[in-house]
Amino acid sequence: MTSEQPFKIAVPDDALALLKRKLDDTRLPDEVDAAEWAYGAPLADIKRLVSRWKDGYDWRTHERELNAFPMFTRTIAVDEFGELDVHYVHQKSAAKGAIPLLFVHGWPGSFLEVTKILPLLTAVSADHPSFHVVAPSLPGYAWSEGVLKKGFVAEHYAELFNKLMISLGYSEYVTQGGDWGHVLTLAAASKYGPEHVKASHTNMPICDPPTLSENPITFLKCLIASFTSREREAAAASLDFFKNGMGYVAEQTTKPQTLGFSLADSPVGLLAWIYEKLVAWSDAYPWTDDEVLTWISIYWFSRAGPAASIRIYYEYAHLDNPKRARFPETSVPVGFSFFPKEVMQLPRVLLRAQAKIVFESEHEVGGHFAAYEQPSALVSDLRTMFGKSGPAAGVVPGCTGY
Repeated sequence: MTSEQPFKIAVPDDALALLKRKLDDTRLPDEVDAAEWAYGAPLADIKRLVSRWKDGYDWRTHERELNAFPMFTRTIAVDEFGELDVHYVHQKSAAKGAIPLLFVHGWPGSFLEVTKILPLLTAVSADHPSFHVVAPSLPGYAWSEGVLKKGFVAEHYAELFNKLMISLGYSEYVTQGGDWGHVLTLAAASKYGPEHVKASHTNMPICDPPTLSENPITFLKCLIASFTSREREAAAASLDFFKNGMGYVAEQTTKPQTLGFSLADSPVGLLAWIYEKLVAWSDAYPWTDDEVLTWISIYWFSRAGPAASIRIYYEYAHLDNPKRARFPETSVPVGFSFFPKEVMQLPRVLLRAQAKIVFESEHEVGGHFAAYEQPSALVSDLRTMFGKSGPAAGVVPGCTGY
């Protein structure tokens, strides 16, 4: 394991020139009349974004803004996969008793999601706990090295996270994540808790559905449970998502390489593929064009290329033993934050049967990208969960957060 190396984003000039040439040569499709969002990303939106990307958007400005965050790289050895060079944000709090927190993003996110909550989490106050925050880029995302060997699954991500945290001096820590961040931090809690992982929080609580043969009590509880109006609305929305919004999963879990050629070669293809999700999965968040383009540019300029980011879906769907890394049980305290426009929402009775739930919070606004859409709300939940009178107060010995 190498020592920590300071990192600054420095996209080469020739990479910017290549992007400009590709955007100049863009060929856009036609569009069905009055299609709006029914067929996917609208033509008018993509035309506007492409025009901005070509002639108004300044990557160097946003690169400087991102470089204001404390970023580093470190080489970490993962069993069966050798050494991987990992990119991460590491912001320490000035509070002596700050709680070490591992923040993990998902797809189509990146370390960018931590940037809004970082100053809130590290703020020092007598009224709420403070955190030391570590936010790695998953292998194959942003400036983390990609994995070119089959079978890199949740348990390997968990090993990488745990070794990273220990290398930074955090042998005991808590986690937060949504999307893949939930799946992977849950795996870390299962494998390394409670010795190292002391508690876990997620804004996308999902789990495997129970079966009558394997989980008869939970199965029967779900059959006879009464659901709130919000749970019924969430169930309807989730069913609609499974019917009309899962095409990306089918492609990314079956033939990611085929899709990867388009993502790697066409900046507009990449833009449309991810922009659709940013809008559809958020709760009317007012995306600016430059926000979207920075989000997409991180993928375009990433170390391994954008195709590397989607392979996690294939690996997850093709496990030798699918149950070993889906939603493993953990004994550590778990907290849930529910945001109304999250793409998948399960009944509370099912979730409560799958983990040691110590904290729940329900919000009136917010979607899939909670840390970015509703940073104050998410941080408030973490402060409550880990605060002096919270259900997970003092889980990290010697770290009160104050």
